[in-house]
Amino acid sequence: MRILVTGGAGFVGSNIAKRLESKDGGGHEVVVLDNFYSGDFRNLVGFHGEVVSGDCTEEPIGGPFQAIFHEASITDTTVVDQYFMMGNNVEGFRNVLGWAAKWNARVVWASSAATYGNLPAPNRITDVCQPLNVYGYSKLAMERMAARWAKSTGQTIVGLRYFNVYGPGEGHKGKFASMIYQLAQQMKAGKRPRVFKFGEQKRDFVSVEDVLQANLLALKAEWSGVYNVGCGRAGTFNEVIAGLNAALGTKLEADYFDNPYDFFQNHTEADISQTAKALGYQPRFVQVADGIQHYHASGAL
Repeated sequence: MRILVTGGAGFVGSNIAKRLESKDGGGHEVVVLDNFYSGDFRNLVGFHGEVVSGDCTEEPIGGPFQAIFHEASITDTTVVDQYFMMGNNVEGFRNVLGWAAKWNARVVWASSAATYGNLPAPNRITDVCQPLNVYGYSKLAMERMAARWAKSTGQTIVGLRYFNVYGPGEGHKGKFASMIYQLAQQMKAGKRPRVFKFGEQKRDFVSVEDVLQANLLALKAEWSGVYNVGCGRAGTFNEVIAGLNAALGTKLEADYFDNPYDFFQNHTEADISQTAKALGYQPRFVQVADGIQHYHASGAL
């Protein structure tokens, strides 16, 4: 297939692009579209396909495509400019759906667990979403738009709600990289890993390897829909620190400090039953320690 990956210089997008062109990913012909606003060229050094520098305002050269993986997005959750966020995420996606309709291409795209807000875990697709910031709302608006387009055009459009993704290719994100990456950098510098008291907060940490699995399965989906992509198990920050100590060969104790925020999610966890049923998704790295070992073995942690 000839496939377009938007946001292909970013963390997940670059992993998708490289996997799709590999033998294991199907050996597809892949074109990356990215404006390099938040992506990084270093993520594409190992990518052999064409790279188009641009955003989702204009149809990219090289079409038509048979499938689109839409990973382009403003992902900075601290952005409060609603016009900027909605214009980039929602209207950019509207353009992508228009291209897909013109090309009769199927679409797999990145939604987010931020759509759930602070709903109690586990988070189920049937939950009534209550996003707490404009980023989360933009993804919810995109989900609703995708449902309307799928119904009116008959296209297959699959949205994937990513939970806390970690793995190779995220280093350029800085303070927005996963806590696994950030804590690892502290520990490699000989510093005690800093987490809020007392490290028992839980997150659904999902390896980018499992996110890739979900995306490749979604490419073959029979129906449109939205699905959770997590490991299906919540791990604590204390477990993360233990896993990092094991992988890095360190024995650093946590440096606990008071949480300064009025709002903080104490527990996120994906119910992946529908993802398993509809897509055949079975995460490989359910235990965060196993995922950390794999991440470290890649040389990127």
